[in-house]
Amino acid sequence: MGKQSIELVVGVFVLVCLLCVAYLTVKVGRMDVLGGDTYQVSARFQSVEGLKTGADVQIAGVGVGKVSNVIIDPMDLVAVVTLQVDKGIELTEDTIASVRTAGLIGDKYIKLTPGGADEVLQDGDQIEETESAIDIMELISKYAFGSV
Repeated sequence: MGKQSIELVVGVFVLVCLLCVAYLTVKVGRMDVLGGDTYQVSARFQSVEGLKTGADVQIAGVGVGKVSNVIIDPMDLVAVVTLQVDKGIELTEDTIASVRTAGLIGDKYIKLTPGGADEVLQDGDQIEETESAIDIMELISKYAFGSV
């Protein structure tokens, strides 16, 4: 084998390895390069303390999406959370979105409780019924100082 053919084989091998690493990075990170099979809904909360972009969205303890954005509405001063939900999951208009904690001091996530309405939410719609995060420190403070 000549020097050029060995360099060509090594170059092709390195290129294949880089493509495999890129593929695995996208798959393991659950990144959606080409849009993915999700749709977007939003929900408005009085408080989303500790909720971060990328947090899980769950129904019955099973992951069905991710939080894609958390912003503040400057007019109403409430948090607006944008959710990416898997396309196979149909949410009805009376779905309830709650900010929950995984464990006692764990990460925050969004729990969706499906309703029984006939009307299904479409891409870009808003979940009307929400429950904000419970502030554990405030509850402990109220209990400790006797204002419960």
